[in-house]
Amino acid sequence: MVVRTVLCVAEKPSIAKAIANHLGDQVTTHNIQSNPYVKNYEFDYTFPQWGHCSVTMTSVLGHLLSHEFESRYKSWTSCDPSALFDARIEVFVGSNGKPIADNIKRHARRADVLYIWTDCDREGEHIGTEIRSVAAQSNQTLGRAGGTVRAHFSNIERAHIIHAAQHPTDLDEAQADAVASRIELDLRVGASFTRHLTLSLRPVLHRGNLSEASRLISYGSCQFPTLGFIVERYLRVRNFISEPFWGIKLMYQKAGISVNFSWARKHLFDRMIAVILYEWCLTSQTAQVQKVKTKPTSKWKPLPLTTLELQKCGSRFLGMDSQKVLQLAEKLYQKGWISYPRTETDQFDQAMDLRGLVQKQAQGGRWASYAAALVEGGFSWPRNGHNNDKAHPPIHPVNFVNPTMLSHEEQCVHEFVVRRFLACCSKDAQGSKTDISILYGPEIFNASGLVILERNYLDVYVYDRWGNQELPPFIEGEVFEPTEAILSEGKTSPPGYLTEPDLLALMDANGIGTDATMADHIVTIIHRQYVEAKAQPRQARHGNDEEGSEELPTQAIVGNSRRGRTTAARRGAGRNSGAGRGGAVTGVREFIPTTLGVALVEGHENMGFETNLTKPFLRKEMELKMKAICNGQTTKARVVNETIEQYRGVYTRMQQHPDVLRRAARKYVFGEVN
Repeated sequence: MVVRTVLCVAEKPSIAKAIANHLGDQVTTHNIQSNPYVKNYEFDYTFPQWGHCSVTMTSVLGHLLSHEFESRYKSWTSCDPSALFDARIEVFVGSNGKPIADNIKRHARRADVLYIWTDCDREGEHIGTEIRSVAAQSNQTLGRAGGTVRAHFSNIERAHIIHAAQHPTDLDEAQADAVASRIELDLRVGASFTRHLTLSLRPVLHRGNLSEASRLISYGSCQFPTLGFIVERYLRVRNFISEPFWGIKLMYQKAGISVNFSWARKHLFDRMIAVILYEWCLTSQTAQVQKVKTKPTSKWKPLPLTTLELQKCGSRFLGMDSQKVLQLAEKLYQKGWISYPRTETDQFDQAMDLRGLVQKQAQGGRWASYAAALVEGGFSWPRNGHNNDKAHPPIHPVNFVNPTMLSHEEQCVHEFVVRRFLACCSKDAQGSKTDISILYGPEIFNASGLVILERNYLDVYVYDRWGNQELPPFIEGEVFEPTEAILSEGKTSPPGYLTEPDLLALMDANGIGTDATMADHIVTIIHRQYVEAKAQPRQARHGNDEEGSEELPTQAIVGNSRRGRTTAARRGAGRNSGAGRGGAVTGVREFIPTTLGVALVEGHENMGFETNLTKPFLRKEMELKMKAICNGQTTKARVVNETIEQYRGVYTRMQQHPDVLRRAARKYVFGEVN
């Protein structure tokens, strides 16, 4: 019987090692020349469709191919930057990747099948086609139909890997084309605008004490809109004019409980009217209970965990930046403890054995007894969100690991993933809510109370808060004399600087980057010295009208629904503009633009056309076209041509306003008003 030879290639060395140990009974390990990270693992395995096979499992280190303009375009003065929209691009294996490519070609010569084990996402599909193209250089059969297959997997748990090995699929050429178009567009657009902006501002920026990094104005179609969000919020904060308001605070002490009633009008911006209404209330002396309504209420358990939600929660609850959280989750995935951490899906497939996954977490950890209780009868199927990328399930634990085997940071992320998963498999918290309305003079005041009856998921998901708010008994028609009635005065306050969770939400809503790349774009604009990240003061309250009120939700901040005006006064931008707000800090980062960052955004705004580079519209449209390629609705060539023409139009309009950016740079970077 002929033994077939199968060459398996994973995206990372750790994944290759794990898969080889799952599939092979006796695995032999070999080093490759000139690369200490990539190994070859040799073993025998019986595939249902090919029979007994000799297998070599190896890996790449991410993308195998590099893309650059041909050598005659390397000098920045060799051509007008717009020539890069059409310049020839060379695709080649870089010097660092050459030993890896040579290893693949050497083993591909005698392979009957090339089996791709890259991550099951767009980027993984494209890396798979890169591996195939390199392998086909020494064995053309692997480049033909049936010569290359791919495994579909979302974690490296043994049973899951064996199932994937026995059910190969084809590479998704459409997804690979989408990534190929993005790579080409990012290179062409990024290089042309980077050269144009840098050369245009060089006469201005060379005067200052700026670092070399600041003198290079690097453009990226995701980085600039991200900077635009930060600058827009910064200017709203700096230009906000506070306005005074007045309200009535009412308190009644009954049965040893102080009940604070809120005014139905909230507050008024006319002091005279507020005083008149306050005096009418005092004249009445007594208040009467108009309505008492008690009803059951629930606090819903969280949705299954997506990449974006993991990054936002990591910032809010774990005190880690989004890039760090994702890196740690990737390590946990590669070690086999959690599922693939790059997913947009927030609904579990009904065929998944979630009870079995919960059972594994009953083996130990601070949540063990809770997990055991779920298995014994407290289990409830998770809520379904609205997103399903059809590639990976929500992030969840796949095996039990003793926390002592993990680093401190890994423990934090792993514990969050486990607690989130157990919360998803729990029942909603249940309570009883009482709403009271009273009439005091001509005015209505309200109070609410809450009694928690069943904590359920709150017992394991320690990141949510839902506390009892005790109320004494009231009956409709009851009359009482308020203990305290005060005419309070306050003033509107600006929104806060943009925090990392809010910035991620804005990027997601506007199609800027993917859930896996958003954190990288934030890191890039910090590295480019367009913005600075600072720890948010714990006592800071932004966008609030009254002391002690809760922070505004993102929608209110973004929508500018608070009372207040902006002014055309000069912006006081600066690298230290966030300083001076004392108090303890939280782990949540907030972003403040540098003077250069503000100048770039203001300069583009002052050019006066809507589709400028700091707005999200062009990139969002590009992302929609990427999805259309994946869905088979358009082609790579068409998307590249259409998008290049859009950016060419922007470039032409920018050339017609050469001094606008320079004026903004002189104004903000050097403080020259005129």
